[in-house]
Amino acid sequence: MSILKVDDINVYYGSIHAIKGVSFEVNQGEIVTLIGANGAGKSTTLNTISGLLRSSSGSVTFLDEDLGKVPAHKIVSKGLALVPEGRRVFLQMTVQENLEMGAYTLGAKTGDEDLEKVFTQFPRLKERRRQVAGTLSGGEQQMLAMGRALMSKPKLLMLDEPSMGLAPILVEQIFDIIRQLHEDGTTILLVEQNAQAALSVADRGYVLETGKIVTSGTGAELLSSPAIKKAYLGG
Repeated sequence: MSILKVDDINVYYGSIHAIKGVSFEVNQGEIVTLIGANGAGKSTTLNTISGLLRSSSGSVTFLDEDLGKVPAHKIVSKGLALVPEGRRVFLQMTVQENLEMGAYTLGAKTGDEDLEKVFTQFPRLKERRRQVAGTLSGGEQQMLAMGRALMSKPKLLMLDEPSMGLAPILVEQIFDIIRQLHEDGTTILLVEQNAQAALSVADRGYVLETGKIVTSGTGAELLSSPAIKKAYLGG
């Protein structure tokens, strides 16, 4: 069942046509990845789905509802959560306070059960629950940003460049967590410059070049494609 359908969206920054007729969908329980070079339009696509940017045409449909006129802050409460590029955690707040902010849109006090679930998925955060977020490492901040998004109980989790700026060992850890979330039934839309890592966890992928989707396929098909290897995998 398709839970997200992006149909022929076009996005402009002034006179620059950043997204050109992009269409794709995400089905329940899938990991779908958008890969492409820096500046290809990956983050712009996510920001358009989230309502932070608006498409001049086409539509974004989430759980059969057109999001075209829904304000960005209400989109989260509909079950669509974005972990932004650069993490953007609340640096002066503790780990636990950051997580509790993630449940804010639910309109009810966070249950201990929800917190414990996130602490089970991210044991490192449990160890540091009283620590101020600004003192965490980059990898820990990425885990916190993901945990905060999960506190909103999303039906679709969107991750924007989760491996950016992390050491290889931490990238491995983050992708292990993405695999685990997938096994637990979380539907994920992943934007990632590390094409090898993204395609290795994805059910399906779409390749963006200068604002257009130029090819798509299963993660395995794209990983083994000579053109993709040459352009994105250093093959």
